[in-house]
Amino acid sequence: MAELNLDDCVNDICPWSGDPVEADSLTEYKGKVVGFCNTGGRDKFEKATAMFDAAIQD
Repeated sequence: MAELNLDDCVNDICPWSGDPVEADSLTEYKGKVVGFCNTGGRDKFEKATAMFDAAIQD
């Protein structure tokens, strides 16, 4: 995967905390860069979306 860039992020504010997103806490979801204020929030999002995406596929 290519390095994700803060300039490509679809959000400026973390959906979990309301704090600004950080460059080290980005992920790609459905072709879009999504940001979080910390890596824990990013990891929580990745785990949740993977679970729902898998459930929808079944």
